[in-house]
Amino acid sequence: MKINPEIFRAYDIRGVYPRELDEKAAYLIGQAFVKFLKKPKAKIVVGRDNRLSSPALHQSLVKGITDLGAEVINIGLSTTPMFYFAVARYKFDGGIIVTASHNPADYNGFKMVREGAIPISWESGIKEIKRLAQSQSPVKSKGKIIKKEIIKDYAAFSLKEIDKKKIKDLKIVVDTANAVSGIVIPEILGKLPCQVHHLFKKSDGSFPNHPPDPLAAENLKTLQAEVKDKKADLGVAFDGDGDRIIFVDEKSKIISGDLITALMASLILQKNSGGKILYDVRSSNIVKETIEKAGGRPIIYRIGHSFIKEKMRKENIIFAGEFSGHYYHRDHYFSEAPMFILLKILIAIKDESISRLIKPYQRYYHSGEINFKVKDKKAKLDQLKELYSRKQSLEIDGLRVDFENWWFLVRPSNTEPVLRLVIEAKTKAILSEKKKELTKIISSE
Repeated sequence: MKINPEIFRAYDIRGVYPRELDEKAAYLIGQAFVKFLKKPKAKIVVGRDNRLSSPALHQSLVKGITDLGAEVINIGLSTTPMFYFAVARYKFDGGIIVTASHNPADYNGFKMVREGAIPISWESGIKEIKRLAQSQSPVKSKGKIIKKEIIKDYAAFSLKEIDKKKIKDLKIVVDTANAVSGIVIPEILGKLPCQVHHLFKKSDGSFPNHPPDPLAAENLKTLQAEVKDKKADLGVAFDGDGDRIIFVDEKSKIISGDLITALMASLILQKNSGGKILYDVRSSNIVKETIEKAGGRPIIYRIGHSFIKEKMRKENIIFAGEFSGHYYHRDHYFSEAPMFILLKILIAIKDESISRLIKPYQRYYHSGEINFKVKDKKAKLDQLKELYSRKQSLEIDGLRVDFENWWFLVRPSNTEPVLRLVIEAKTKAILSEKKKELTKIISSE
């Protein structure tokens, strides 16, 4: 039985259903995961998002796992943070969630973790699981399937450190894009003294209103309009599996993910002076400056949840934020904690608007990510290294070069023939000038 080798990615397994990824592949991956864990009677958490193909893939995955004698803890419909919580909190041996995150409706896939919700990446296991999934194994004694409801435990965990008395009657607009995050909103925000206007809350895995990718500005237009119309204090959007959160201020302006990292760092370090805070290489210099000013220790690192979580565990890092809206917390098993971030910000804006809280961090001009299609990513990176060899550079993820008044990052995509460029400068004029300069170099043959 053949399986498409292209579905095995750097951080997960993903492909178009059913052309690239189907029920047969799900069954083989389930078997491969049991063999990979090397624990025949392993207890494995299995969850799923609400994509139209997820129930069928979930069923085949469970069959593959139980046919090798392992036990499935079926948590059913679940966000990815809920899934991580279940594996770590109840001390199971590992887990798989059926999801394609923010991808369009015709995609699906699997995210996998070991015990403690430690992510499995290409180097730490996906490569081996790919090898193990190439052939079907004979059925052993059938493993059990145990259903477990976790949403109330997850909600209680998310609220446990939050003093609800510090949250006032705010107006919040939430967009869950008809995706699985909709199940969490009443369980957590419904317990607060806030007026919650929930957009696209009906579960529909075809995502009829817009794709579940909040990083694409066009997908936030309805949220922005609703914030303005309702005169809300805050707008938030979640992605397809609920592990990313993007914020819109009361003026309906999108807040960059790295500025949320800076704000959260300042809040967290109030009680954790000297603590380590991690941020990714795309993030504004204001993040490093804020961490240092608040008495913390800044750590710049590469992009990708598996790399960040590994680094956090090794160095006991309290908090980490990515430009893309992923935020991780040590007390949440070093995993994404979007609801914790939202609750902390709701407390912070009780006496001050979110735009005023963010304003001190809007010190620089940031380009966001700009994509360039190139024939040879390595050759182009080598050219840039040569051109800027005399400057201070960092090569933990592509090439970042820092100057006195600006910096740039160029990094290759893991999945496309694309280089991603980010530039930040102290003035708008410098940003414009350097964008033209780097565009010319990267676009030249």
